[in-house]
Amino acid sequence: MGDVNELLEEAIKETKNLNQGEVFLVKDLFKGYVWNRIPRKDRLLLGTLFLNRVSKMNGNLKAIEKTSSNQQRYIKESSNFKGDYND
Repeated sequence: MGDVNELLEEAIKETKNLNQGEVFLVKDLFKGYVWNRIPRKDRLLLGTLFLNRVSKMNGNLKAIEKTSSNQQRYIKESSNFKGDYND
């Protein structure tokens, strides 16, 4: 499986395919069999890195509530910002 930073960039790029108002988990950004091939420790790290990236960027992705299984949910909002990573 690829480096976690490569997976992070792949996840960020995949968010461009989401519709405005769509709620998602990081694992939704990967095909099921790809996600299952990522070692658990790397999936946990990827989730942390994704949350940090979303929190620091002034883009249209926002962290919202967690699921009952403690997975972070996100939403793609409309954005009027220039240069955000989902243009």
